[in-house]
Amino acid sequence: MKLSVQKCLLTGFVLFACVTQNALAEKPKYAADVPSSLITPDSLQTDYLGELEFFDGMPNDLTVQKAYDFLDTYRAVESFLSGMPAASIYALLEGHRGIGMQPNDIGITENLMDARSLWLTPQTTTPYVHAEIDVKNGPVVIENPGAVLGFIDDAFFLYVTDIGLAGPDQGKPFKYLLVGPDYTGETPQGYHVVRTNTYRHWFIVRLFVADGDVAGTVDAFKKSIRIYPLAQADNPPEQRFFNLSGRQYNTIHASDKTFYDELNAVIQYEPANAFNPELVGLFASIGIKKGKPFAPDKRMQKILTEGAAIATTVARSIMYRPRSESVYFYPGERRWYSPLAGGSSEFLDNGERVLADRVFFHYYATGITPAMAKPKVGTGSVYAMAADDAKGRYLDGGKTYSVTLPGPVPAQNFWSFMVYSGQTRSILETDQKAGGVDSNNPNIKANDDGSFTVWFGPEAPAGKEGNWVQTKPNTSYSCLLRLYSPLAPWFDKTWKPGDFELTN
Repeated sequence: MKLSVQKCLLTGFVLFACVTQNALAEKPKYAADVPSSLITPDSLQTDYLGELEFFDGMPNDLTVQKAYDFLDTYRAVESFLSGMPAASIYALLEGHRGIGMQPNDIGITENLMDARSLWLTPQTTTPYVHAEIDVKNGPVVIENPGAVLGFIDDAFFLYVTDIGLAGPDQGKPFKYLLVGPDYTGETPQGYHVVRTNTYRHWFIVRLFVADGDVAGTVDAFKKSIRIYPLAQADNPPEQRFFNLSGRQYNTIHASDKTFYDELNAVIQYEPANAFNPELVGLFASIGIKKGKPFAPDKRMQKILTEGAAIATTVARSIMYRPRSESVYFYPGERRWYSPLAGGSSEFLDNGERVLADRVFFHYYATGITPAMAKPKVGTGSVYAMAADDAKGRYLDGGKTYSVTLPGPVPAQNFWSFMVYSGQTRSILETDQKAGGVDSNNPNIKANDDGSFTVWFGPEAPAGKEGNWVQTKPNTSYSCLLRLYSPLAPWFDKTWKPGDFELTN
């Protein structure tokens, strides 16, 4: 009897449960036609995060943690890639401060440059002039002497103005007035006023050397260039100069998690509205906030370490193994390429920002100006990069290669080859000071047909010493071909430089 009662009760409970379940499963009176694409299943399998679990769309604790770790890592990577221009200009200016230079001081490579100074892809053929211009405390005057070629970039490595032949002065003596975002005072007559969104800037010009007289060129320039605050225009202070040649110092931003400290320093110093709000919001998402200490906890330290490692790998992959044919000058025919092959200093293509090109450029080089990205025939300069040989193998400093430039080389002024470390992107460290060769060298020899063959390797082939660029065993490197004042055959691509051909 007792057992029968229990069976009846159990049967009744099951029947009640089934009725209740059926009632709940019935479509509500007010029901939407929900597409399956809106529904997150209770379990998802992903490649990066593994299994993700949910209760009717609500992630469990482990899934939430995975999601936030991924999001913070992604934002750390994107902050590195998008913040690289700011960190690069910061490292450049701080590198000069590390050797004693202050804003408005002028540094000149009076005896040219060599591998002892760490710079992103510099050249050693002409003297360069560098200065930091800081307008936080008021406008700054630049008395330009005339026939130079240069520009000013701001704290986010954005173009501000050209200086010299490509600028409004057109190579004549001229007074610029750089005015910052906070300045509300009057601007006096007699200046070309340039307004900017940031406080710190990089001023750079290249000097033109006549008849190989580097010392005379530098001396003449030093007698005419002046940079000083507008507030001292009636009695400018004595101009301070620094010879940058032969100095051991670094101007390259970090590739590890200390990169984020450099980025934070920029955000703390510059005006709050100097940069795009979306970008500033990205930096804030990983703890870099204006007016707040940057103090990542143990978890974020690990994430920033991971983010920097991934971002560096991405940058190096884009730079040394570009997957877009748009960066190649001769797709399918030659290996030479450039992030500026599209001709835009803003990395724009039909209204679209080409993000990979921007990453490529700022990880590999410094300085941006429309005059460099899209020069006119017979003016400016062009840059072609090679990181591998004709068969697509990375250049190896222990091997010997030859590169032939068909004659005549379309450079009205001169052409040059420079080699750069695969690690630092600065001049490859060898016993050859120049780190390359150029057509101004009296020892370089043309072939009988007017072409030039240049050799790259640890030792010069017999009789080819003047046409040789020294490399170093157990190192990788890239090479930049520069044409100064390029001519029409470069632009219409009827002239094509040869690839790196392995000879041993």
